[in-house]
Amino acid sequence: MKKIKKPTLRDRLPGDPTKEQLIERFIRVDQAGEYGAVRIYEGQLRVLGATATAPVIRRIAEQEQQHLETFNDLIGKRRARPTALLPIWHLAGFALGAGTALLGKRAAMACTVAVEEVIEEHYAGQIEQLDAGEEELKEICETFRRHETEHRDIGLEHGARQAPGYQLLTTAVKTGSRLAIWLSERI
Repeated sequence: MKKIKKPTLRDRLPGDPTKEQLIERFIRVDQAGEYGAVRIYEGQLRVLGATATAPVIRRIAEQEQQHLETFNDLIGKRRARPTALLPIWHLAGFALGAGTALLGKRAAMACTVAVEEVIEEHYAGQIEQLDAGEEELKEICETFRRHETEHRDIGLEHGARQAPGYQLLTTAVKTGSRLAIWLSERI
């Protein structure tokens, strides 16, 4: 089956965002996503912080914090507007992390797998759209995409697929993550 190529910044049609608007969207949504990820892992640690799973979650959380700091810097440097939805992601991210952790460590890992798969796909789509002149952002997205893939693999290694209701849980988390991306790009 032939893969459909996503449009690049050069393939702009009337009514499409300008290159500058698209880059601002990328930075806004990536900062929001990394903020949400930090909050998810804070929620998981609140529940699982005294368990054998805590060091694994802490390692992922530290990397997500570095991602967030990178996008916080880019928001300032590129004068991009952050999403107005950060207060919602503050609560929703923590609730998702704590809620899945309350279901057990495998459910927390299933949440990790679902979120990281969506974010990896999201970064891959952005990388395809970035062209010459955006090498720094492209490199950041590629590095973070690889990290998100590693996080997904860690979740799988720690029993995510054995979580009760794995398919239902990951489908719900993926749907919510995709909705959060769509909203954060625009609001």
